[in-house]
Amino acid sequence: MIPSPYPKSTRWLVIAPTLFLLVFLAVPTAVIVQRGTSVDAFADIIANDGFRKVAWFTLWQTTLSTVLTVACALPVTFILARFSFIGKRLLLALITAPFLLPTVVVGSALFALLPDRMHYTAFAIIAAHIFFNMAVVVRLVMPRWSQVDPELIHAAHTLGASTVRTFRTITFPLIRPALGFASTAVALFCFTSFGAVRILGGPAYSTLETEIYVRSVQLGDLNGAVAIGIIQAIFLIGMLYALTKFGRHHTSPLTVNIQTPKPTGSTQKIAVASIAVTTGFFALLPLIAVAWKSTSGWSQVLSNDTMNSLAVSARFAITASIIATTLGTMIALAIAYTSTSSRFLETITSLPLMISAVTVGLGILITFDQSPFEFRSTWWITPVAHSLIAIPLVIRTVLPVAQAIPQDLRDAAATLGSGEKDQWMRIDLPLLRRCLATACALSAAVSLGEFGATSFLTRQTYETLPVSIARLLSRPGDTQHAKAFALSTLFFVFSIGAVYLAETVRATRTKTD
Repeated sequence: MIPSPYPKSTRWLVIAPTLFLLVFLAVPTAVIVQRGTSVDAFADIIANDGFRKVAWFTLWQTTLSTVLTVACALPVTFILARFSFIGKRLLLALITAPFLLPTVVVGSALFALLPDRMHYTAFAIIAAHIFFNMAVVVRLVMPRWSQVDPELIHAAHTLGASTVRTFRTITFPLIRPALGFASTAVALFCFTSFGAVRILGGPAYSTLETEIYVRSVQLGDLNGAVAIGIIQAIFLIGMLYALTKFGRHHTSPLTVNIQTPKPTGSTQKIAVASIAVTTGFFALLPLIAVAWKSTSGWSQVLSNDTMNSLAVSARFAITASIIATTLGTMIALAIAYTSTSSRFLETITSLPLMISAVTVGLGILITFDQSPFEFRSTWWITPVAHSLIAIPLVIRTVLPVAQAIPQDLRDAAATLGSGEKDQWMRIDLPLLRRCLATACALSAAVSLGEFGATSFLTRQTYETLPVSIARLLSRPGDTQHAKAFALSTLFFVFSIGAVYLAETVRATRTKTD
């Protein structure tokens, strides 16, 4: 084992995260398992025709949503990876923005776009999943595709291979690991989709995720909800295993610094323009529909209840980002500095990936519902749930940077007489500062958009913006819907602007480097 660079301090890093995760994650998970391991509860669920229909719908809509998402994303992924053209950053922002939005906002966008007869249909749910998850395929496959050496393609064409055969024999084998990784990730998101299904599916179409909510909150069947949560977790573990398997291979570079040329020739220009315009139009269409139907709702956006929801969302986001960034960074540093407890921490922090946000919320709800630990009515329990969901993202953001810090720098500082504290403040912290800011922003974004766990834990006085949008859409009347659409429009504009700004900054830095 590589010796720890900070042996005196590393052992203290694990104490606070371990206590936090044990109390708010491990114990609620154990409670869920204990409540759901009743033979009668499992027998009742499995024998229930309604559950079997929900499980079957969850499986086939996940499969179809994944296939259609990949099929729709591949053409635009190709032009973004292989060509440079006007509006490329804007197109990438339009595709990426929906993934950064709360799922309830995506649901409201499709609710505004689709005609009334398509509301509460499987088509609406699948369309929302395609709209939401295209960014996953583009972002994961595009870097790999852009590193495929163009000379290989040219050589194949020179030898007489057709475009289809070249793709099948050269391009596809090279991008297949990334494509498999992206497809598994999309399936995971479709399988655990909650906000979009709850808004667009209605009572006729329910997934395992929404069924947990309905049984626990609306029907009061906690044992049945817990049993479904365990069954769902088994499926998620299988998906995460596949995700990990693909993830081991999809990131290795093929080549470096391949410049993307502008399209040449009329055929190439027409193809690139057609794909870009068509994709951009369909990506922008839900925003146009939401903005169009929000015209009469802007006068109410500054109402007291909306401003209260905005203040609550901001307070939750700040609190969750502080908790998640602090504890996630401590875990990442403990792993990077080879703490003896790092393997345990890695295992326990993977739990939020194996169980859905809805199950996390349900576990906290039933665990902290009795004195002396009756926390469900406190304001801070919701940002605690948000931070549990965000901590794995923080770890995966900070850990690679922490592991990449050269030990030579610390050795040189020690030679000059610097102690552990001085070394960390002068070497590690400056190198970690940028990824810490990114982790903090990611945690805040998770909190702002989280809807599954929040649906269980929120109270009327602590209603977040996504919950407020869902409540407004569930009420009859165009006025309530217009207000929800106005709030969704704000989310859309902010998200697109943030992604476009980030892409512009990244492009500027790349040119400078």
